[in-house]
This record gives sequence, structure tokens and C-alpha cells, in this order.
Amino acid sequence: MTEFWSNRLPVGREDVSWTKVLQLLVVNRLIDPGSEFRLHRQWYDRSAMDELLGVDFTVAEKDRLYRCLDRILEHKKELFLYLKDRWRNLFNTRFDVLLYDLTSTYFEGEAEQNPKAKRGYSRDSRPDCLQVVIALVVTTDGFPLAFEVMDGNTSDKTTLRGFLDKIEATYGKAERMWVMDRGISTEELLEEMRCPDRQTQYLVGTPRGRINVMEKKWLQLPWQKVRDSVEVKLWAEAGELFILAKSEGRRQ
Repeated sequence: MTEFWSNRLPVGREDVSWTKVLQLLVVNRLIDPGSEFRLHRQWYDRSAMDELLGVDFTVAEKDRLYRCLDRILEHKKELFLYLKDRWRNLFNTRFDVLLYDLTSTYFEGEAEQNPKAKRGYSRDSRPDCLQVVIALVVTTDGFPLAFEVMDGNTSDKTTLRGFLDKIEATYGKAERMWVMDRGISTEELLEEMRCPDRQTQYLVGTPRGRINVMEKKWLQLPWQKVRDSVEVKLWAEAGELFILAKSEGRRQ
């Protein structure tokens, strides 16, 4: 990583190089994650980072920490491509099954200088606060492939198409399996994903209304044991394979 960032965060006239600030941020995230303000006010003085980095408290100045994040953001796409190759070489990571989900984080203040801060569906039960929505794509090993910070009133169903295009543009087309909650996709987009030109499969929760309609079909099907504590019922309909799963181990 030092090689990657040394070419993109060159040493200038600043007292502390941006690579050292970035190293401080990364170490903090790995061992005691918190806000930049907490790192500045509390964590740095209680750590040995001054000895490890060979710099004084200047490296942990609040504005310097925030400005470092601004500087690295423009290299986001290059960074993910670099990490993809590193993960493939070091861990033989595969990118054929991707997990996609969204979360949100809210602000206690007015967030007047953040145009993305808006009121929307609050996963934190804080509809009184402005928020942003964060979307993330990871592999089954937990390696992130893409993320995006969006307006706080963004609907989950409007985000998937952009990420499908982003992953294909960055990593190429391949037979991938996307794993998602039921509220993320629309029927129109699932039909598009089934198109042979897209070569994309998915595993997504069935809408509750559709479950009620199909319930009678489940009763007529036999359970099939696929693991010691897992049984499934399978049936195909309209180009889709439906799976009803029962896990005694999960229940226990």
C-alpha cells in the first residue's frame, strides 16, 4: 500500500507527509475504530503512534485528518482495482458471489454544509435527524469491492442498477451471483438480470405478498435434506428457482 499511495500522495511543503496521516487513520480503524475527532482528542495521546510514525502530535491535528480523507477520495476507483489484484494474489479471492446491502448514519446537528444529508427512512429509529445512505458491495470473504454515500432520502430500490453497471465497468462482465434483501430489487430489474446478455444471477428474498400467494404450493412439495440441519423445498416458475429453507441448527 505504501507504493500505491506514495505515487498519489507526494511529499510537498507540509510539516507531516499525507502518507503518515493516512497510516495513522488506517491503524486507528483497524484496532480501535472511531471518529477523526475522537482520534484527535483522545486516542492518539494514548497510543504509541508518535514513536511508530516518528512524528509529533501534528499528524493528528483534526483538520489534517479530514483533509487527508478528501485527498484519497479521488483515487477510490484506482484503489479498489489495486486491492482486487492484491486480494486475488494473496488470498485467491473470487468475485463471482457478491453481497449487496445498504445502511445509514445520522447527524445530530444541522449538517448545513452536507448536501447529501436529508431525512429519509431511518434504520436507527431517528427520523428526527438528517442522514446519509451508505451502499456497500463485498465478497463472501468480506472484501469490499465498491461503496457509495448517497442522499439520506434515497430509496433502496433505486440503487441497485447503478452498482450493477459500476461492478461490470470496473471488474468486467462475468457470471456473478448477487445476494440481496427483498427490499433492494424490483421485478423489472430482476427480469433484466435474468437476460442472457447480462449473465447475472441473484439470490433475493421473495416479497411477502408473493409468499402468501405461493404458500399452498409449498405444502405439496417434499423436504430435501442438503446438510445435517438444513432442509429445503425447491420449485421453478417463470424462469426463477424458488427455495424454501428450514434450518434446525439456526433455530437452536
